[in-house]
Amino acid sequence: MAGVHRYKPNQRLSVAFSVESEVTITPERYTRSLSNDSRASRQQIDTAAKSAKPSALAGFVGLFTGCGALVALSLFLPLPARFGDIDGVTPGQAVSYSFYVVGAVALVVAAFVFVGLRNLKGEEGKGLKVLFGISERDGFSRLAAEDGDGTQRRKVIPYLHLMKDSVLLGFTDSRISLGYIGGFVARASTVAISLFIPLYVNTFFISNGFCQGSPNDPSPELKKECRAAYVLSSILTGVAQLMGLVCAPLFGYLSGRAGRVNYPIVVATVFGMVGYLTLPQLSSPEFKNVEERGGTPFIFLVVALIGISQIGAIVCSLGSLGQGVIAVELPRSVRREPSIAPDEDESAESEPLIRMSTNEDSASRVRLKGSIAGVYSLCGGAAILLLTKVGGALFDSVSNGAPFYMMAIFNGVLLVASLFMDASQAFARV
Repeated sequence: MAGVHRYKPNQRLSVAFSVESEVTITPERYTRSLSNDSRASRQQIDTAAKSAKPSALAGFVGLFTGCGALVALSLFLPLPARFGDIDGVTPGQAVSYSFYVVGAVALVVAAFVFVGLRNLKGEEGKGLKVLFGISERDGFSRLAAEDGDGTQRRKVIPYLHLMKDSVLLGFTDSRISLGYIGGFVARASTVAISLFIPLYVNTFFISNGFCQGSPNDPSPELKKECRAAYVLSSILTGVAQLMGLVCAPLFGYLSGRAGRVNYPIVVATVFGMVGYLTLPQLSSPEFKNVEERGGTPFIFLVVALIGISQIGAIVCSLGSLGQGVIAVELPRSVRREPSIAPDEDESAESEPLIRMSTNEDSASRVRLKGSIAGVYSLCGGAAILLLTKVGGALFDSVSNGAPFYMMAIFNGVLLVASLFMDASQAFARV
């Protein structure tokens, strides 16, 4: 028939789409897929390498910790004396008013943190409702995969399970374990500097009759007599915190240069042991030999060693935790999975013969980062309770130097643990 196009059996329509080519493996397609996988893996490694600087970040944390300590020494510590200058205000009332001011500042900071740390990336769906199991559906609905289709969702793991895994991780990973022990020593060092050094100075003045009277006595004579103890305590703790502030970036830098021996931990613990053992042995905590009491400028070196030990424990413990957390952060290598399962005869025709999967390591510690930080703080809280209760009781009943001897023991334990872990890793490489 004229004008009618006849179809020939061997003729191929040029406008037809080849569905089969989308699911058929060709050398070019296979090579391109491998290239894409390699490029994606390199991007993931580069991203992890850029973020894998826990020691440097810990150095900045220690730096700002030192800044906070100096702010407390320059603004908060003088508050009792400032309130005490008011007529009719007793030393006890001055201390109470100071606590009220510090508590108000803490509430303001808490409100700022509550607002500023909301809606962090990767923390969607977490909250009190999930913690108490009130609303799991809301948590699951917001923990969708990155493709946004809501078909693949991440499982919300109960907090108790996360906490258990974080505790057990301290017994299986030397870096996490060292971080927990270092956090214990770091918090205890903070209490020793901020609480027991002023207490030691005040006890020295009172026991030698240089400061007499009752805390409820508003007389100006008492304030004048005890002011020397307050000033000396401020100077000693200020020197300790200032040395910690100066050395924080240095410890952060050195902690990132890992070697066979963790020298930053060794230096910090040795300094702490020397400082805490020497302080109670001095005849006077004064830096001047006032009325032949035995004061000497050597006290500045002693408290400087204590301050360096404190910041070293803080920075090195945080850096060790960070290294342990990112240890398995990278996902597993892209693997090929056959599309035909063992219990199936054949796969769908539209399904590719080789399926790509980038399953992350199910045991990734990134999901435990908050729980690990919680256990770290828990160890620090235990150190605070132990040193304040036991150390305070021994201070009253046994010796004024008992809390400092306890701190020397804590630093010794951290030193032995660090050297033991370094030796274990060295033997494992052989």
